[in-house]
Amino acid sequence: MKNIKLGVVMDPIEAINPKKDSTLAMLLSAQQRDWQIFYFLPQHLMLDQGRPKGHGRALTVYDKLDHWYSFGDSQLMDLQRLDVILMRQEPPFDSQFLSNTFILEAAERLGTLIINRPQSLRDCNEKVFATEFPQCCPPVIVSALADDLRHFHAEHQDIILKPLDGMGGSSIFRVKANDPNLNVIIETLTGHQSRSIMAQRYLPEISAGDKRILLIDGQPQAFALARMPATGETRGNLAAGGTGVAQPLSDRDYWICEQIAPTLKDKGLMFVGIDVIGDYLTEINVTCPTCIRELDAQCELDIGETLMACIASKL
Repeated sequence: MKNIKLGVVMDPIEAINPKKDSTLAMLLSAQQRDWQIFYFLPQHLMLDQGRPKGHGRALTVYDKLDHWYSFGDSQLMDLQRLDVILMRQEPPFDSQFLSNTFILEAAERLGTLIINRPQSLRDCNEKVFATEFPQCCPPVIVSALADDLRHFHAEHQDIILKPLDGMGGSSIFRVKANDPNLNVIIETLTGHQSRSIMAQRYLPEISAGDKRILLIDGQPQAFALARMPATGETRGNLAAGGTGVAQPLSDRDYWICEQIAPTLKDKGLMFVGIDVIGDYLTEINVTCPTCIRELDAQCELDIGETLMACIASKL
């Protein structure tokens, strides 16, 4: 195969944690294949008379905790010169993120492979997308109306309330029966009934971990990272202090993956991280899924290489 040119759109690489960063793991695997890597900050993409371009820099990466990258000079590049672009800009899905999906879609029309497909990044909200598979999910509603949310709470007694655009466990509330804060939590999260949020039945199985399962082109990796909540916490997210423990996928985990895999492949969602608590799918993360490094370290995997092999097969 010809020398592959790979672009990566990501937040400042100097600010990542190299021990845990999944994008770095991907880039190390691409470099092992002698692919050329070009780095773009999210705000450095542009359209010029409809042509997708970006102010990029050649990037070399290192698997070192004190020195994990070096740059070449900045240059204005036609994105169509790149064979593949990894869109690894972290949420929230704001106006800049939206603009970049349009720019990357223009590059896609000219033949560049974009991981993940820009249209699907727009279409697949990470909370709401999971509800397309109700057979996999716990009881859940999405609404901005306080009466709907209070009725759901009255029915299930112990629920989780969360915004649709959060990440890392931010602004997630557990509301038990007779909680006097229910109304103010609803007011705060919905902006006084002006924006929709999600309510889910609380799953006590969270004590055994919020499992992150990574899928590449619809195929699950053999191990999940069960993120255990810190003492006194409801959330298992690593960003909220959770601890990640690798474990083999269960039969139910594989069944959930089988249910969603055809849709993922159809939508061009090549690299996805789903969240499973107990027997239930709770989220489908498509923008910037993580946990590669933790699973690689604990299970002697090379998920980045698996992804690059899949990309090579598409090219």
